Amino acid sequence: MVMEKVTAIPNLELELAQELLQVYGSPLYVYNGDILRQTISYITKAISYPHTQFHFASVTNSNIALLKIFKNAGWGLHANTPGDIYLGLNAGFYAGDIVYSGSNLNWEEMEQVLGWGVTTLNLDSISQLRLCCEVFLFRAKTQRSKDAKLNIGLRLNVSEDSRIGVSSADFDEAVSIASAAGLKISGLHFYRGTGTNATTAFTDVIDAVLVIAQKLPDWQYLDFGGGFGYPYHHDNVAFDWEIFGNKLSTRIGNLDKNINLVIEPGRSAIAGCGTLLVKVVSVKWQGERQIIGVDSTIANIAVISVHGGYREIITLKNSTSEKYLTDVCGNTTYSRDYLGKNCQLPALKIDDIIAILDVGAYGYAMSSHFLHRPRPAEVLLENGTYHLIRKREDYSILLNNQIM
Repeated sequence: MVMEKVTAIPNLELELAQELLQVYGSPLYVYNGDILRQTISYITKAISYPHTQFHFASVTNSNIALLKIFKNAGWGLHANTPGDIYLGLNAGFYAGDIVYSGSNLNWEEMEQVLGWGVTTLNLDSISQLRLCCEVFLFRAKTQRSKDAKLNIGLRLNVSEDSRIGVSSADFDEAVSIASAAGLKISGLHFYRGTGTNATTAFTDVIDAVLVIAQKLPDWQYLDFGGGFGYPYHHDNVAFDWEIFGNKLSTRIGNLDKNINLVIEPGRSAIAGCGTLLVKVVSVKWQGERQIIGVDSTIANIAVISVHGGYREIITLKNSTSEKYLTDVCGNTTYSRDYLGKNCQLPALKIDDIIAILDVGAYGYAMSSHFLHRPRPAEVLLENGTYHLIRKREDYSILLNNQIM
């Protein structure tokens, strides 16, 4: 693939943004690979416990080029669905480097997961454990070569309000079901919840989780989950990886046996490297409020009701003029198509460039064809170059798989 030379370290100055949009069109997802590698390195170094494995939660972003950056950094992959596994395998991850922690698979999907060679599964319920064991035994009887022994973990239910996981009261039944299939429950998976910035939400429960884990007679690994947040409001408190890493490393290091530790950062690892560039196509004023229309739609970034309503929005226009209360509106007729509300931006004009920051997680991954807009292209900036990592869609995508 042709690599275009960038004259400076890519940080999305106006000239670079103009060049990117001229080459690849607008709107455009832009990822900074240098920032991503710095974040990966920071998180990796924050946990000193020697038996630690990092697995990127690809539910947040599954672009193959970005997954390869995690693979080359020595991370594995954390999969929530069979689709995550499929993409991970195509990115070059070995099946043994993929941890599945999902829910509600049917027989065919469970057989597919095992058929791909995934050997570590954190299961969400007793019924999913039973299904996994049944599929494992079926494959052992019908396949010429037996599957490798599975590492089975249980996802821990941490709240009556959560649908995820089982309680420790179910451990005995789970151990019995696994034993009947010649398997062991060797892991416990703790999942705090998505987008948690409070470090104490993780550190305060370490001791309790370790006590619960030791109720499993064959306990060998602790998956201390994902759900680690990202400070979209840059002046807000961020999750402190160093405090978390020090406390978790100390606690687990004091156990009387070596336990393998799995950490699954997603949003916290990749959110900050992504930017969505858009162009102004319409300007109007309602009193002192500026209403900006852009050539993108809310369907191109995270669903507001699911993953929060704030992303920092800046203009790349060279301007030191007065700023105005501004709403940034998408190019559909959906009444809630706001990419940002109450932003502070200078007076803008058509063709000015706006950058929506921190969209590396749950951005393109949650984009859709709502109101029948094709999705943007994706570009990766790294080592002074940029290149296309996903083509822009055109309207023909809307006819895919339709029968006419």
